[in-house]
Amino acid sequence: QVQLVESGGGLVQPGGSLRLSCAASGSLFRVNDMAWYRQAPGKQRELVAAISTGGTTTYTDSVKGRFTISRDNAKNTQYLQMNSLKFEDTAVYYCNANILTISFRAFDYWGQGTQVTVSS
Repeated sequence: QVQLVESGGGLVQPGGSLRLSCAASGSLFRVNDMAWYRQAPGKQRELVAAISTGGTTTYTDSVKGRFTISRDNAKNTQYLQMNSLKFEDTAVYYCNANILTISFRAFDYWGQGTQVTVSS
């Protein structure tokens, strides 16, 4: 069984910073592409940032220049550094990873979600 465990959400003032972490564990052979999604109340879940196995990154336009996705392959962990946070960044953030299990089948897994609230 494979799990993604997130940490790092919380309450922050506009202009502040937070760092999210997401660690994969369990019966995995390799972690492939990883990503962060978010879902605000009344809105659809959207892709925030993604990072390939080789480190290629993509971002949604609204976070470019403010958020940085990274990964530590040795720890099977990805991070989302969020700077210059805005009210509209308030959402539940979910990590996602495509993982090759020890049975050599690949599946998409999701973290439990962590709340990020930007408020003064």
